[in-house]
Amino acid sequence: MVEIHRIPGGNVNCYIASDNGRAILIDTGRKSCREKILKMCREYQVGLIVLTHGHMDHCQNAAYLKEALHIPIAMSAKDMDLIPDNRKQPLFARTFLGKGVRKISLSSFEKDSLDPFTPDIELKEGDNLRACGIDARIMELPGHTKGSIGLKIGNNLLVGDALMNMFYPTTSMLYTDEKVMRQSAARISRMGKLKIYFGHGKPLANRVWAKEEFKEVMGRTLKSD
Repeated sequence: MVEIHRIPGGNVNCYIASDNGRAILIDTGRKSCREKILKMCREYQVGLIVLTHGHMDHCQNAAYLKEALHIPIAMSAKDMDLIPDNRKQPLFARTFLGKGVRKISLSSFEKDSLDPFTPDIELKEGDNLRACGIDARIMELPGHTKGSIGLKIGNNLLVGDALMNMFYPTTSMLYTDEKVMRQSAARISRMGKLKIYFGHGKPLANRVWAKEEFKEVMGRTLKSD
């Protein structure tokens, strides 16, 4: 049975999913936490790095860990333009808190460095990581970035920043495309009973995240039936 280990590092999480002596790392955190993350990767014998998207708080250690562990990096091709420049995709926010987070994020994009790397594996909807020892299905969850992905592992869903629990549980406070982001959130809601693992904040049970989009899709489903 797959176990999911949360590794908090400041305000961002990365995760190790392990099963029967094999493991993958989901996101890599910031440089300040790299030694702690490297130690846990070695402890669980991590064989693959999966990036939920290309923002530096989720992939700042990707190049370092790839070299240290001699393992590949996998991510969506739709976010490869963000490596190494996170400014390649615009970010927007609607709420007061979101605008504050956006300001901090853009400042980080300007000041902090992201060591360049070339992903070894391009992930897309429906891919499965069984070959790496973990039964994890890839879901495309765009909106926060063009190439945001999630990993469905049993009754767990690791969503990166497709949803957030930074201050409170919500749809993503930052987005490249708000409409698409809310559609991705509604898709997660329709998956029913799941435990959601966020890039920011503690895990929670799934719920209705984007009410209008959820109602719209459910209404179309009922009519088609």
